Amino acid sequence: MNLVDLESNVPCHLVAMPFPGRGHINPMMNLCKLLASRKQDILITFVVTEEWLGYIKSEPKPNVVRFITIPNVVPSERLKAVDFPRFYESVMTKMEAPFQQLLDRIEPPVTAIIGDIELRWSIEVGNRRNIPVAALWTMSSSFLSMLYDFDLFRKNQNLTTDLLDEVGEIPGISSSNISDLQTLLHRNDLRVLQLALECVSKVPKAQYLLFTSMYELEAQVFDTLRATFQISVYSIGPAIPYLELENNPSTTVGSNNNDPNNSYLQWLDSQPKDSVLYISLGSFLSVSSAQMDEIVSGLGDSGVRYLWVARGEATRLKEKCNEKGLVLSWCDQLKVLCHSSVGGFWTHCGWNSILEAVFAGVPMLTFPLFLDQDPNTKLIVEDWQIGWRVGRNMDGDILVSREQIAEVVRKLMDWEGKDIRKRARELGERCRGATAEGGSTATNLDTFIRDLTLSKPTLYN
Repeated sequence: MNLVDLESNVPCHLVAMPFPGRGHINPMMNLCKLLASRKQDILITFVVTEEWLGYIKSEPKPNVVRFITIPNVVPSERLKAVDFPRFYESVMTKMEAPFQQLLDRIEPPVTAIIGDIELRWSIEVGNRRNIPVAALWTMSSSFLSMLYDFDLFRKNQNLTTDLLDEVGEIPGISSSNISDLQTLLHRNDLRVLQLALECVSKVPKAQYLLFTSMYELEAQVFDTLRATFQISVYSIGPAIPYLELENNPSTTVGSNNNDPNNSYLQWLDSQPKDSVLYISLGSFLSVSSAQMDEIVSGLGDSGVRYLWVARGEATRLKEKCNEKGLVLSWCDQLKVLCHSSVGGFWTHCGWNSILEAVFAGVPMLTFPLFLDQDPNTKLIVEDWQIGWRVGRNMDGDILVSREQIAEVVRKLMDWEGKDIRKRARELGERCRGATAEGGSTATNLDTFIRDLTLSKPTLYN
């Protein structure tokens, strides 16, 4: 069935509304691709701002996914890192009206909305219009559970968020997670955390709850969430582009990488197995120039081969790096992580990057910068035991020295990292098993589609 036929006669029309940021749009689109792969007679309308359509319109997508835009009512994506609190609040206050106007004119009738939880308003919009909402959380289920429990506690105790330092114990939250919450307050804008708590507090009024994580990664948390919420909870992760790998597997095994635009894959082909450290500290927040210089020096001292995606710093860093390093402004991260020569990943601990590393079976060095990245580090280092911290950069303004960096890089990439590498590969095998036919992810995707088309969920007014 082609798109024209679907637009006039379709049994299931989903409207996907992501938060306007790369770390949200990518997993939302990957979810849409996964749904399209499981159900052919489906139409998915993917809503983005006009600015974001310019960024992603040329990226491959299934024919059953169509783009529709709303005006650029929030600050430019380029300004997000400069004043994230203002950007965050604008998304929650200025995008609702144009989205509702879009729903007034969209055809065919909408079966359900897949709304990013961090939009704050998507669940209420659906309930007012009697449209079921599947709320999508693009971070770990552990982080949502922690925020939700804390939000309930502070409301019941009439606490303001900034009084967290005075709290020694919260029911349902471990002491280590209380420490993570305190770190969030010290390292991030208080208004951002307050808004995030408002978003999470609205989850019970959705009809479905989707996670880009997988059951095998956070089984105990998922069991707790299913007991906490009266709505259906689905772990459909990892919401990463693994379908593209299945369609073109040669790029993951170090052969036939002859595309001149992918010269970095050819470089990886020439490196020994498990010898390259891949480095990416995200596309949103930047590391200080002084810290970058320490990283360059530490990498040089370590003697380890590395591929570093440094976005805007790439040109400057190329001049400082030695012959063992390759510095890029962009790469296909999942293909790189799945390459046989890559033996480690130094990451800022964004959730999407973690999921790709887990899928690839690659151990990690953690360097958290923002919001959920400190709790994510705990998952990697303490719960899964597939990585180490790079220093103790908890205050954000303390430089991690070149000596510390060289030591931990050598440790991960040398024989000392063999046990961590083994555990990472075992976790990767479980992850790929979840996405295979009959695995937890594939089963949950099919269950979600069935529930969308057959059930009549409770709508809240």
